[in-house]
Amino acid sequence: MLQRPRPMFLTSPSTLRKHTRKSQVLTLTMTTMMCPSLCTRTNFVPPFSPLKLNISVSRCFNLRRNSSSPLIFPKTMSIKSQIIEHVVLFKIKPDADESKINAMINGLNGLSSLDQVIHISAGAVHRTDSSSLAFTHMLHSRYSSKDDLNAYNVHPAYVSVVTEAVKPIVEDVMAVDWIVDEVDGQVALAAGSAMRVKFLKVKEGLGEKVSDELLEVIGGLKDKFPVIDQISFGKNFSPERAKGFLIALLAVVPGVRELDELDSDSEELNSQKEKVGDFVEGVLVFDYVIQP
Repeated sequence: MLQRPRPMFLTSPSTLRKHTRKSQVLTLTMTTMMCPSLCTRTNFVPPFSPLKLNISVSRCFNLRRNSSSPLIFPKTMSIKSQIIEHVVLFKIKPDADESKINAMINGLNGLSSLDQVIHISAGAVHRTDSSSLAFTHMLHSRYSSKDDLNAYNVHPAYVSVVTEAVKPIVEDVMAVDWIVDEVDGQVALAAGSAMRVKFLKVKEGLGEKVSDELLEVIGGLKDKFPVIDQISFGKNFSPERAKGFLIALLAVVPGVRELDELDSDSEELNSQKEKVGDFVEGVLVFDYVIQP
């Protein structure tokens, strides 16, 4: 004798929840298969435990999670999104042993394993035009948010490297941090590519309007110099470590030869200098090559 299906209003709550969960999993699975782009358009998380889903949105696109950032793109991805730029300049003591310098560089580059770090590169400065601030080494790193940068700065691994490998051999240091609303191209820069970094110190009392005008001029540099692959610029938000420099510019080119090409167009360079000369009282420029 056939049993009639039990009415839903007579079904126990626990059984009803099981049916509901199965239905939700099936619906999400079918939707994801039919429309994979849904994964990139939404951060939807169903009300039941996401660990039990047959389809994981993060695994679908090989995305990485950590405690600071809910969703982080793989370090090799080319994306257009906000990032935090972090540049640190070091002046090594003249009598520092070469082995200790290498230990510092290796220790800083080893911080690439931290979840908060999207990109990091440390090494010797390739070239600088500053005599008063003769920094010898540089660290450049990128983060998804200020929270990630803050977490990096207090991470035990970072503190250990700074305490044991950096401070004993460094006699001067400065750091500049800025927000980039959109980076066009690879967030993690390829080994062998080069960059020109420029920091501007705005004349006292000129105000925010002048800073905005300077950023507007800098933003047009990529069109003026086609050799530039990627350009990043903004206002420093860590003034206590920046020695008065407010505006930051970072231009990425394919290699050292392209750095020389930037200098070869002297007419355009002089034109750009004239546009900002009346507003700036100090400029720091240096070149750096991404280490393998």
